[in-house]
Amino acid sequence: MSQPVRAMAPNDGGMGFQPMRLRLAILASGSGTNLQAVLDQIAEGKLAADVAVVISNNSDSQALERARKVGIEAVHWSEKKAGSPAQFSSGLLEMLQHHRIDLVVLAGYMKLVPIEVVRAFHGRIINIHPALLPKYGGPGFYGMRVHEAVIAAGEKQSGATVHFVDAEYDHGSVLMQREVPVLPNDTPATLRDRILAVEHELLPAAIAEFAAKYWQRPKSQEMHP
Repeated sequence: MSQPVRAMAPNDGGMGFQPMRLRLAILASGSGTNLQAVLDQIAEGKLAADVAVVISNNSDSQALERARKVGIEAVHWSEKKAGSPAQFSSGLLEMLQHHRIDLVVLAGYMKLVPIEVVRAFHGRIINIHPALLPKYGGPGFYGMRVHEAVIAAGEKQSGATVHFVDAEYDHGSVLMQREVPVLPNDTPATLRDRILAVEHELLPAAIAEFAAKYWQRPKSQEMHP
């Protein structure tokens, strides 16, 4: 995947850029613990971002409840609810554009992002995966299956990866990674829990890394939203 597109502003003597708070959309399918980690970092003043909307393909996702509890718009949106893949894609894109999203964050989102959304938000979608990509990524490698495969292969290291999203599962360029040792007595569940604790640190750090290296919104855009 090519490097993310950086927002540009006219040359005005170096005053065209201004540090901004990122507007985030978080897409999650399950319990939403990574969402909670991001919300906690924002609440503690450690992450200059705001979650504008949380979207889930699962109506029972706890991520939606976590969002509602703190007054964030929470939307259940799936192909079944939309009526067709095309309507799902166009509806998702409309939501992201409506909320003026700077960065889309996949935090345990178990669906492939439609190619129309990937193209519209090129370089502005990231995903967290519970392994050291490119190992143990791609179709079929999700949830406990990842940790089962790592242990079955006799790996000594696993970890978590935040990467940019492209048209394939777990395929885009790596933004950040952290290693986690695989212990001799690990089960898939114990390895999952230890990696999840690292994910909760890594995802907010990766969002901050994106903001520092890849995204600066023109000052004029903030003045005229």
